[in-house]
Amino acid sequence: MSGAPVRAGDAELDLAGRVVDLVTRLAGTAAQAEVTVVRAESALTRFANSAIHQNVAASSVDVRLRVHLAGRTAAGSGNAVTADALRALVERVLTAARFTPPDPAWPGLTPAAPVAPAPEWDPATAHAGPDQRAALVRAFVAAAGGLVTAGYCRTGHRVTAFANSAGHSAQGQAAEAAMDGIARAGGADGTARQHVDRVADLDGAGLGRRAAAKARAAAHPVELPPGRYPVVLEPAAVADLLQNLAWYGFNGRRYAERQSFAVPGTAQFDRAVTLVDDPLAVSGLPFDLEGTPTRALTLVDAGTTRAVAHDRRSAAELGVASTGHAWAGGATFGPIPRNLRLTPAGTAGAADSSGALLAGGHGVVDPEPPAAALVTGGPATDGAIGDPDTAALVSRMERGLLVSDLWYTRVLDPLSLVVTGLTRNGLWLVEDGRVTRAVRDLRFTESYPRALAPGSVLELGRRAVRLPDRTDGGWWAAPSLRLASWNFTGGASG
Repeated sequence: MSGAPVRAGDAELDLAGRVVDLVTRLAGTAAQAEVTVVRAESALTRFANSAIHQNVAASSVDVRLRVHLAGRTAAGSGNAVTADALRALVERVLTAARFTPPDPAWPGLTPAAPVAPAPEWDPATAHAGPDQRAALVRAFVAAAGGLVTAGYCRTGHRVTAFANSAGHSAQGQAAEAAMDGIARAGGADGTARQHVDRVADLDGAGLGRRAAAKARAAAHPVELPPGRYPVVLEPAAVADLLQNLAWYGFNGRRYAERQSFAVPGTAQFDRAVTLVDDPLAVSGLPFDLEGTPTRALTLVDAGTTRAVAHDRRSAAELGVASTGHAWAGGATFGPIPRNLRLTPAGTAGAADSSGALLAGGHGVVDPEPPAAALVTGGPATDGAIGDPDTAALVSRMERGLLVSDLWYTRVLDPLSLVVTGLTRNGLWLVEDGRVTRAVRDLRFTESYPRALAPGSVLELGRRAVRLPDRTDGGWWAAPSLRLASWNFTGGASG
């Protein structure tokens, strides 16, 4: 048997094309249709009380259809791909389109356009088995040195295809792996996380050691009065800043509705800050849910806001082009940058093999921190500092707080992006460049743009750590960050 080999994604692309053809047959050429087919394989190994208690795997296919007919728009989805099921999906969406209110803001379909090839993906990650994940869990538990541990290790693979009735089509695939674990020493918790493109790059033992060291260092915390303190935020805490900036600030719908702080062309951030959204920096798809090709989008360049993210609808409302940020939740939340990295000004942030993003330029810490940077205040605080980047930033703080995580954050004022929340998984007092004692968790109320405003960012770490977002395929790449002040308003229970 001869012929061209079948590529991964060809079956999904053929399925998307068949659904588009079915819409045309049933509703005529006046109907505009776009279809996305996602075939996902995911597996998860959970552990608690230092033992695996759940191992699950799922395989699914999701067919999403949006139709614009006679000035009205409707959408629907299904997870069955038989001929009868596809016909039922099309008929259901067409019926809904006839009864929905008119949609005068319909932006039209994405025209046919070239789409870049998807970045390389790792087949070994796509086909990782439970034995590999169990070995990583075993390493995490062993490295925690007898502390009680819990967490998960997961692997996943997605194949996505798109087609519309304007003749545009695209396909791609991506694989990923992640591990997130906690270690507990008495009432103190320490965590460690890693998100990569290759399961071989997950370091279960390294994560376990770091989580255990942080848990031990967080024991016997002292009370500290509320107030404004200089802070060093570790990458997990910085990721919360990026997430809220993305959802509420660089969201094209919120910007169009004048509910965003973003003012393009204005120096709203410190010059040390550059924010780039780039799904192709690591394994990702080269197109969005509407088929628009994706590319790197600089949102903030050396402190100056340059752009917000758009899908076709928000772009049409403002008379600009889509930036390729349509996604499955966009109809509710609006277009958001979901692959956002923070790097020092003027850097490209290239990815290394482990999924970390390297930085260089303004605000970069020393490649090797001074020896004193890794010295803490004694056995009670050993392990508070988990990496050289954070150590270097801490070594240059006269007095302030080292923050591991921000948790339970809620937006109080979307326009100024005032957020309240709690510290979690480790908070420490820093004096004369050294961690001296653990501190009880504090509540904070802070405007995230103000915290990153001109003059407020003292240093960025050299390496941005990639952390998973709560949306499929999303991630944040965050370095440690030293800020001039952070507003702590009371105890965690206050």
